Amino acid sequence: MNTRETDILVAGGGVAGLTAAVAFGAAGFRVICVDPALTTPNKAAPTMDLRTTAFLRPARDLLERSGVWPLFTEPPAPLQVMRIMDISGGAAPVTRSFDANDIGADAFGWNLRNSVIKEALLQRSATLQQVELRPGVGVTDLVPRETETRVTLTDGEVVAARMVVACDGRDSPVRSAVGLTARTLRYGQKALSFAVSHPTPHDNVSTEIHDVGGPFTLVPLPDHDGNPASAVVWMTDGPDAQRLSGLPRKAFEIAATARSDGALGPLSLLSGPQVWPIISRIANRLNGPRTALIGEAAHVVPPIGAQGLNMSLADLDVLLALAETSPSDLGSRAMLDEFHRRRYPDLVARVAGIDALNRASMAGAPLLQTLRRTGLKAFHDVPGIRTTLMKLGLGTGT
Repeated sequence: MNTRETDILVAGGGVAGLTAAVAFGAAGFRVICVDPALTTPNKAAPTMDLRTTAFLRPARDLLERSGVWPLFTEPPAPLQVMRIMDISGGAAPVTRSFDANDIGADAFGWNLRNSVIKEALLQRSATLQQVELRPGVGVTDLVPRETETRVTLTDGEVVAARMVVACDGRDSPVRSAVGLTARTLRYGQKALSFAVSHPTPHDNVSTEIHDVGGPFTLVPLPDHDGNPASAVVWMTDGPDAQRLSGLPRKAFEIAATARSDGALGPLSLLSGPQVWPIISRIANRLNGPRTALIGEAAHVVPPIGAQGLNMSLADLDVLLALAETSPSDLGSRAMLDEFHRRRYPDLVARVAGIDALNRASMAGAPLLQTLRRTGLKAFHDVPGIRTTLMKLGLGTGT
């Protein structure tokens, strides 16, 4: 079988991988994107993925430059205000609101269902002659050479790629194949992901409610059948998550409403819940021979502050900028070492910061709950601290 040549082989067809394929294709690079689980629009079955993603401003800018943002089939729900409540310890709730206007932004982010995002990415990829999607195909072997990597696919084809971009998940086979490792932190937590309607309008406010075990977060969605709607991520310990997911529908709605402290009124389940394990993980390096790691192949964090996919698209933004600056160096050691140098310190800091926030959110001891409530007041009530943290969270400042 003849060897095919391409500039970039993207391993992984999730949101991060498809965005990488589209962004590099829109920049003029030849891209082949493979994923054993990838489905094309004509073959797609009704999705059971009930999760949503909030794109922060840098991620939105990348999607706009790549021609994806105008293709969403439902309007993104803007997140104007982030409200944090602490209801622990039986004391009066502590509530603080962080407004995007405080840092001159029109919104913190824009929330969309993952299925809508993926549909737009697939639609955009179909318009780019440089992009070839290979659904149902994976990677079986990689042999790095001086100017290329020979990649053997599961259908037997061999592709010679100047650079491999690994977006193939938290247990990335490509990461292992190029000899990179990752450090994992476990919390004994799981996340329940579901969508609800409620009588009280969310007014584009994302509400994060802290008690014991982890946050309960309501993220605005567009109205559903004329009623306000939100996506929910409820983090709790593993056994409790399994218990909750097995409740009858009405009992689950009652439990979710109680955990929300009635912030938006009685919650009515629209979809879900699904249960997801919570870990932190970071690779020891972001690059191997002719290979760059982005997305969950590089880092995994708990779902706090909309950081996960936005960190992945920040990886892509840096990698794309380096490729566009010097196309002749695509996939070279110098280019990929520079990618690691630029991204890794920020990733280490964010993984550590989110780990600390998650551990604080799990706190059940009265003293730790008091410290958490005091910290929330301090972060909000001191203007310099508030605006600095908001810019860091958005990825727009230091």
